[in-house]
Amino acid sequence: MYVKPIKIGDIEIENNIFLAPMAGITDKAYRIICKEHGAGLVYTEMISSKAIFYNDEKTKMLMNIENEKRPIAIQIFGSDPETMGYAAKEVSEIADIIDINMGCPAPKVIKNGDGSKLLLDIEKAEKIIKSVVDNTNKPVTVKIRKGWDNNNIVAVEFAQMIENAGASAITVHGRTRAEFYSGKADLEIIKKVKESVKIPVIGNGDIINEETALQMFEKTGVDGIMIGRGSFGNPWIFERVIHFLKTGEKLPEISVKEKYNVLKEHIQYEMKYKPELVAIHELRKPIAWYTKSLPNSSEFRNNINKIENKEILEKEIDKYFSSL
Repeated sequence: MYVKPIKIGDIEIENNIFLAPMAGITDKAYRIICKEHGAGLVYTEMISSKAIFYNDEKTKMLMNIENEKRPIAIQIFGSDPETMGYAAKEVSEIADIIDINMGCPAPKVIKNGDGSKLLLDIEKAEKIIKSVVDNTNKPVTVKIRKGWDNNNIVAVEFAQMIENAGASAITVHGRTRAEFYSGKADLEIIKKVKESVKIPVIGNGDIINEETALQMFEKTGVDGIMIGRGSFGNPWIFERVIHFLKTGEKLPEISVKEKYNVLKEHIQYEMKYKPELVAIHELRKPIAWYTKSLPNSSEFRNNINKIENKEILEKEIDKYFSSL
């Protein structure tokens, strides 16, 4: 039985099918929707420890997890142990779990020595993890990639260091930083990490449907899985995967009406938690995902991308879906 409750530190989580933290994606609206559709644990977008240190206003919005179904992990990033320790102390007041990002491949992140750049400096990475662990009473988890490039495959060595530094779980994305999101995730390295440590290991990479979820469990022996890009416009993936892993059967395909209802709900949440214009601009991505591969969707998206008003936006969506 692959789907089961999981414990990270002292936090009990109802199932082991998680939503990945994704910058510019996993905002409050996205997290609420994915939780409603079965995600056991959700994460904030990655939050800069420096921004927390300087009390940045925009960052406070990223950290707003009020009235959300718990547990929730807040993901922080940075390469200065002291600043990361400070950030850990701050977010401990609201987070259930603190996750450290040591896997982000984005150039603007690694140019400052953050994210996956830390995979090239195990000693510094260890200092950061210890500093975070020392400054919180919440479980600390770490997300890594298999390595920097094919000459620096460090996941197993890193995982053992992470466990010894006091972290409560590890997530491994089965690609190097050099690969970004190309090629295939390496399940063999995730399996090796799982075999090398005693704390829970979460497998991440290429989980886009029921079969790939099953494959991650079967081939790696992980304690849980984390779904990222597979959830784009598809929050149902969590309940579908859970149902499939429990019964061996697939749920019926999602109807156009269900897509419409969830998209409308997504819009309401976005509008509730962000200024209208910000929400409208940020909704362009999810609207594109929900309508992908539907008839005349590219023309519809072109229209949507010019709209700057909530009423007009909703009217256009209603009109488009009723035409289907």
